[in-house]
Amino acid sequence: MADGVWELLGLLVLAGGAWFWLDGLKARERGVAAARAACDSEGLQLLDDTVSLASLRLARDEDGRLVPKREYEFEYSDTGDNRRRGRVLLLGHRAILIDIGLRRAAGQQTLH
Repeated sequence: MADGVWELLGLLVLAGGAWFWLDGLKARERGVAAARAACDSEGLQLLDDTVSLASLRLARDEDGRLVPKREYEFEYSDTGDNRRRGRVLLLGHRAILIDIGLRRAAGQQTLH
């Protein structure tokens, strides 16, 4: 192959990587916003004000297109003295599941 073809291929790979990285940043912002809204609606405190990527794979959306399916984990507190895990599942840039786990009522024991 000619050198120009390799250069073009390299630029396409770099451009695709840059797009994927920027798309991931936008998705992460949506994950933080979804986690914050869920915690606010339940009277919980979102700790560290961030989410971390736990899983990334491709899945089909409601229109049948392949889009990234990202699972983010975050930590929250219901008392201010503890840390609990929650998760946000995004399909593309849309939050399809927000899990803040089961909160126990005062005085109840948590089973392990």
